Amino acid sequence: MKDTLSKVVAGEEMTEQEAFETMDRIMKGEATTGQLMSMLSVMRYRGETVEEMTGFVRAMRENMTKMDTNDPSIVDTCGTGGDGASTFNISTAVSIVLASMGVKVAKHGNRKVSSKSGSADVLEKLGVPIDTTPEQGAQALSQKGMTFMFAPLYHKAMKHAGPARQELGFRTIFNLLGPMSNPANAKRQLIGIYDTNYAEKMAETLKKLGSTHVLLATGRDGLDEITVTGKSDLVELKNGEITRFTVSPEDFGLPLGNLSDIRISKTEESARIIKDVLYGRSNESAASIVTLNAAAGLYVAGKAADLQEGVHLVQKAISEGVTSKYYESIVNEKENRQYA
Repeated sequence: MKDTLSKVVAGEEMTEQEAFETMDRIMKGEATTGQLMSMLSVMRYRGETVEEMTGFVRAMRENMTKMDTNDPSIVDTCGTGGDGASTFNISTAVSIVLASMGVKVAKHGNRKVSSKSGSADVLEKLGVPIDTTPEQGAQALSQKGMTFMFAPLYHKAMKHAGPARQELGFRTIFNLLGPMSNPANAKRQLIGIYDTNYAEKMAETLKKLGSTHVLLATGRDGLDEITVTGKSDLVELKNGEITRFTVSPEDFGLPLGNLSDIRISKTEESARIIKDVLYGRSNESAASIVTLNAAAGLYVAGKAADLQEGVHLVQKAISEGVTSKYYESIVNEKENRQYA
């Protein structure tokens, strides 16, 4: 570890294999907090390479608990987090919408860290089970078309990196690695990313790791989602090709929205908005942002030819009660009554 650290501090870049071996040591608790803090700080300053990110993700996947499934159609909607916007749990709402429309969703997520509400927190409030073992997760995926994978249960080795990350207090390469380390080996992903400047690097990394169709989205208002307030930057990996483009709600006949309409201060508010979206009774901004992002999810799942068709299909599913009926089929009855 000292040799690798000396190399990184000297300004050199790690090869993919060196990065794999370094992260493997970190995951096994063989690096001190000081060493890890130094390495993360230097890499953040000079910029992480695709080779380093690929090696790191390979090692994280090697050390995580895996779900026993080999379905190439599985989609994940886990993003990087860290946009600080205090919005409701958009990607969680999107997961439920997608699952209701026949997309196999293996949602990777956590409790709140820097946000007002984590995906695990809001699912509990909604009464949607959090699958606590890989066996339960695989069963839920098979029977209900959706599972929520609680990150700390699948990535137990990450505890060794926790103290360094908390001590540093700023975003590090670990923020980018999480969404690329799906325990169900999802090859199709919608990834909200807090800074579009990292998007091509993540797309190149996922290409090397065998992903088939990925969209990385950043709103120009700072959201790590496709936003409703204006333009969003999208980087797409599809069939080995990487492209960049922008979209706006007006492109799909949707009105511009306001961030104030989708901000929350506690988990209960997020749960309420998600349920309102599923039942087609939410405010316009909440409905539009879920519709746009779910449309992107349908597109990466291969269930829509493009975002335009995706938007139409999502609106139809919500208006015809497909999303609300699916929610009722997976929810705990007690919680369903509480939020009725």
